[in-house]
Amino acid sequence: MNNSNKKRPSWDEYFLKLAMLVSERATCPRMHCGCVIVKDKQILSTGYNGSIPGDVHCEDVGCMIIDNHCVRTIHAEMNALLQCALHGVSTLGATAYITNMPCTNCAKALIAAGIKEIVIFSEYHDTLAEEFFAKAKVNIKRLPMPDKNINYDLENYTSAKKQQ
Repeated sequence: MNNSNKKRPSWDEYFLKLAMLVSERATCPRMHCGCVIVKDKQILSTGYNGSIPGDVHCEDVGCMIIDNHCVRTIHAEMNALLQCALHGVSTLGATAYITNMPCTNCAKALIAAGIKEIVIFSEYHDTLAEEFFAKAKVNIKRLPMPDKNINYDLENYTSAKKQQ
């Protein structure tokens, strides 16, 4: 297979594809969401929907539903922000690449953490996120879902050693 006609992904597509990959680690069957926080084209952290450290996972014991929301799960955006907090990484001025529009609480946390742009490809129901983002002047960029395929072609790779 020749990848010479494959389009190199833009930075936005690249980071959204990474958010899609991160979402594969999610443990709540109600929604698999991934978040990648980036600044200056460098990944600061990633997060996915999952239980608090050391607790059981929804996929193993079922969801804990209150008011039609699973309260066992920490959302992807919160997990990504918490990783930055744990490791002393500033998110001021960063961009969050998220598979879905954040819920209201995650939107508030992203705003408070200094995130200046979010990039998404899927909407989320029943949220005030868009209203809060507008008030806080956080840019929302909506893109089509990136291609799910990974364009990795080891067969046609030629190293300097092979060429000699």
